[in-house]
Amino acid sequence: MRLTPAAWDDAEVQRLTTAQQAELRARYDGDTEPGTPPSAADVSVVLVARDDDGTVVGCGALRALGGDAAEVKRMYVVPAARGRGVSKLLLTGLEDAARGRGWTTLRLETGPRQPEAIALYEGAGYRAIPAFGAYVEAPDAGCSLYYERVIGPA
Repeated sequence: MRLTPAAWDDAEVQRLTTAQQAELRARYDGDTEPGTPPSAADVSVVLVARDDDGTVVGCGALRALGGDAAEVKRMYVVPAARGRGVSKLLLTGLEDAARGRGWTTLRLETGPRQPEAIALYEGAGYRAIPAFGAYVEAPDAGCSLYYERVIGPA
């Protein structure tokens, strides 16, 4: 398994993020995403996880929040690759990329119907925080969970 950088508008990344959103809409009965959706204009880092044969099996991204903070966006692993450590590899890669950009704090939003994500983030040392950034004013902000981890400098 290896990580490679990609562009937000890369076809493989868009395929994965579309699958992620479809899965989340199914889990949340069609509800829309809280906050501001990421875009090529505001996503600074995108990593893709590839199997040994080059098959894309997951992705994750970072969006700058200002100062020394960034937001983890669009963490996703295809169902066939789950349980193989791909999400941990992606999260570690995003943390390393954040440090390389001088970001020392990572924040994220997830939901209560995503126990796998909650376990991943809590197991990696993320702690629950109140809503942040655009989520504070989002009408459905109270339906989400928010986490933060201080990762320190490179």
